[in-house]
Amino acid sequence: MIEKIVAKDSKTVFDEVLLLVDDEDVKVGQPFLKGVTVLANVIEDGKAKKKLVFKYKNKTRQHKKKGHRQPYTKVQITKITA
Repeated sequence: MIEKIVAKDSKTVFDEVLLLVDDEDVKVGQPFLKGVTVLANVIEDGKAKKKLVFKYKNKTRQHKKKGHRQPYTKVQITKITA
């Protein structure tokens, strides 16, 4: 599950890769790795569970209740090319 992205079809490509681990070999980008891409299938878009924010001021009868649902995109990684 990642932060919501706009995907035009069910497949998407991530080309800004920060870290690649292959068994014992670890490559870290400065800031990104060149020539490394990740292919993924978009499974679904949705919203997370609601988080409630409640502000309260004592003795003044002031309160504020607010909720937030973070949108997300669920992806399945299919291939990593290096």
